[in-house]
Amino acid sequence: MRAWLALKAAGVDFDEVVVDIRRPQRFANLAAVGAFAPSATVPVLVVDEHVIFDSLAIMEYANDVAGGRLLPVDPLHRAEARSIIAWQHGGLSGIARRVCFESAFYPDKRDLCPEEIAECDRLGTYLAACLARSGGPFLFGECSLADFALTPTVIRLTRHQLDWARWPGTEPWSGHVLDHLHVKEWLREADLCPPIWYDSYMLDPERTPSASSAWTAVREPRGQR
Repeated sequence: MRAWLALKAAGVDFDEVVVDIRRPQRFANLAAVGAFAPSATVPVLVVDEHVIFDSLAIMEYANDVAGGRLLPVDPLHRAEARSIIAWQHGGLSGIARRVCFESAFYPDKRDLCPEEIAECDRLGTYLAACLARSGGPFLFGECSLADFALTPTVIRLTRHQLDWARWPGTEPWSGHVLDHLHVKEWLREADLCPPIWYDSYMLDPERTPSASSAWTAVREPRGQR
């Protein structure tokens, strides 16, 4: 999603090919990707004979194509934005690590536990400080790659009823992120995809979906979104 948003914001005209990485088809499909991308992973962007095979690299490419306008102009602000992007790319130091992005699309969701909410407090406190400095509406004033990088986190935490109002400025910011034209476009398509159930996502036993429910029950190390 992050790479897709960056390319859209940069005005890059690209053809999109969706790769189904659910089992058992994931093995053949990723092997086919490996024929031209050394990592054999998605996302991957092919431009003529050049292959960019990491979402972070694709975002940086999109920024270069856009003349640098997807990152702040000030060198220190730009470095801080890149820090946020790298933090998200590295897993946000384990913040809400048990709440996978795929779970944002489950029809039934569990509550965030106190430990997860406490982990989110570190993120919310930092974002509030960024917004206080910039004045909003986005982390560095204008929408940047930093906001796009955090978009999947905003979606999954918001859909798990995280109270953004606990951190000043983050509630309107999260609203601006979700209302972004390209984010809404991506979600319209993603919400139509059948969700992949992760065994690690534990609902209350009394609410666990039955065999007759609409879940796609598979064991997956990574989702399709």
